[in-house]
Amino acid sequence: MSITSQPRPARLRLLLLCTALPASAVAQTTTSDANAPSGADDLSPVVVTATRNKSVAGKTPQKVTIITREQIEQQLAITQDPSQVLSNLVPSYSPSRQKLNNTGETFRGRSVLFMIDGVPQSNPLRDGGRDSYAIDLSMVERIEVIHGASAEHGLGATGGIINYVTKGSEGAGVHQHAGISLTSDDDFKSDGLGHKLNYRLSGQQGDWDYQFAASREERGVFYDGNDEIVGMAYHGEIQNSTSYDLMAKAGYWFDDNQNLEFSLNHFDLDIGDDYVPVSGDRDAGIPTTARKGSPDSDPGYNEVTTARLSYSHADWLGNDVDAQLYTQRFRAQFGATGLGSFPYQDDAGNTLYDYTRNESDKVGAKFTLSRDGLLDDRLTLTTGLDLLQDETQQVLVETNRNYVPESQFRNYAAFLQGDYDLTEALSLHAGVRQEHAKLNVDDYSTVDRSTSVENDLVSVNGGSPSFDETLFNAGIVYQATDWAQLYANYSEGFGMPDVGRVLRGVSTPGQDVDTLIDLSPIVTDNREIGARFNWDRYGLELSYYESNSDLGQRIQPDAQGNYRVQREKTEIQGIEITGEAQLNDAHDLRLSYTHAEGKSDTDGDGSVDTKLTGRDLAPDTLKLAWSASWNDKLSTHLQYSRYFDRSFDDPAIEFDGYGLLDASLAYRLPVGRASLGIENLTDEDYFTYYSQSFPQSSALEDDLYFKGRGRTLTLSYQLDF
Repeated sequence: MSITSQPRPARLRLLLLCTALPASAVAQTTTSDANAPSGADDLSPVVVTATRNKSVAGKTPQKVTIITREQIEQQLAITQDPSQVLSNLVPSYSPSRQKLNNTGETFRGRSVLFMIDGVPQSNPLRDGGRDSYAIDLSMVERIEVIHGASAEHGLGATGGIINYVTKGSEGAGVHQHAGISLTSDDDFKSDGLGHKLNYRLSGQQGDWDYQFAASREERGVFYDGNDEIVGMAYHGEIQNSTSYDLMAKAGYWFDDNQNLEFSLNHFDLDIGDDYVPVSGDRDAGIPTTARKGSPDSDPGYNEVTTARLSYSHADWLGNDVDAQLYTQRFRAQFGATGLGSFPYQDDAGNTLYDYTRNESDKVGAKFTLSRDGLLDDRLTLTTGLDLLQDETQQVLVETNRNYVPESQFRNYAAFLQGDYDLTEALSLHAGVRQEHAKLNVDDYSTVDRSTSVENDLVSVNGGSPSFDETLFNAGIVYQATDWAQLYANYSEGFGMPDVGRVLRGVSTPGQDVDTLIDLSPIVTDNREIGARFNWDRYGLELSYYESNSDLGQRIQPDAQGNYRVQREKTEIQGIEITGEAQLNDAHDLRLSYTHAEGKSDTDGDGSVDTKLTGRDLAPDTLKLAWSASWNDKLSTHLQYSRYFDRSFDDPAIEFDGYGLLDASLAYRLPVGRASLGIENLTDEDYFTYYSQSFPQSSALEDDLYFKGRGRTLTLSYQLDF
């Protein structure tokens, strides 16, 4: 049973207790046992809201990771970069690029579907790699991660789902939180200074819950381990930027079972306009850097507004009902530098450079009905309907032309999921989802980016390709002993190829949308077996997975530096090992190790033959963490990530591994609490994984050869009142 389905008094007690859970209660919430004496509480696993049948963490046939608020706070004491937080905490998630653009940050070698309270944030029709920057983590209570392909929420989750669950009301009365943090490189250079402010107000009045939250962050430039400015990326930066996030939520309880909630979140990140990139020299090992200067265009930004109206009824004729309506408005502007430039002449004959902006508007609805207690309390059935309309285009900002024509995607899907307890120890899980989708594109002309943007390259006839797809999942969970559990799972996920890249890249006359390239979806088969062990204070989970697609997607730059979509068969295999040791009430150790390898069919003979590169696959990774509470005031956290060497079939790329050590210290003051975090404690001087392992063309390699961030200090103060 989820928190929101509890009767009001129990729900309030849950909300209060869940905010104070210790590290040992990861993936645990507190519920009331009806058979226990009055006032007694019993710990039970947390409900994963990202699963439509409200699965319980630790009892699913698919690997699930729950990142608690305590873990988020530990990471925010060290870094404010959300992709770095995910990389530190999610097994098989690629190393962070430390950029606004997250292209190449994959999950099990596939794409991630990002969601906020179940609302999709990914923009697959024109994937600009910006979907992980849609919310500030100060707004997030926990992060739910489903490993492997999934179709539970529609397209986009060929590698898995990452769902940000936002904070809610903290119970009766008025509760406030304020925080401030200061960030600097270890030499305290003025242009490397940054700061963040956040505030939250929440409470409950009668039948109403409410919350308002705001954050603002200003980032300085980043310095590498050699005390040089990290290069600026034309496709999007988080350094030298300012962002803010505004969130409002209001909920009304008709009775103990019925709740209506409206939420609105607006996130905006604007890149500064006083630095320009300086190209490096990949062959000579010289990194891309940056210097003071004025860019050739307005700087880039991310602007995302997500609105959600949800209704839930915990006992409608014996059924659990959830309904959700949502909208998302997404704008991502790219700067006019390097290959992001489009030359044109002004009225005076001067050559200027245009730049692009992705625009995506989504409207959707989700309806879910679940009933348990069937067949002598052994069967739970969940069914539902999903609707989505996504309109996407990529425009040239200064000359007001379409680089990618407006594309309208409509998707309808119905699903049925069943969970059956065959015995007390053995449960079966199976489901089916029927997808129907249609893409509409009108006649358009592609842009000749080598000359003036006033010239067309070729005209392309429009079209309306459509597809129907039936997707299945099946799994089994066997509780072998009270401390050992085995599971196996087969699931299918699907996504669209990057339609925008396909449409904008047409250069041969006489093409039409229906036949120019295969726009059928990327259907990914995920097979997984695993085991979970729980010995009181010790836990261990082992999993092996295979992720295959007969018609996958690989992005490859051509000799001119244009990205092309290659539709190829791909096969990926990997293992994940995660463990935790609660040595005592004060000391907690965590470990994870991941290994993955994959190939694609580059010659089209039906057999995979070429290793996937760093754009698709993370390196083998070992992560260790130690959290300690030395007394009721002082706590520390130490974490180490080791990314191992990797070779590729392309002799021009080779990844030399590196290791990063982070540390933080938190101290509870008479009023509030303070923390000091140090990212890259040893000041490691290194080139990022993406820079080393992504296949570059001659036009790209010197512009995208970045080092990682050097030693960085963050001092924070938080106050609840």
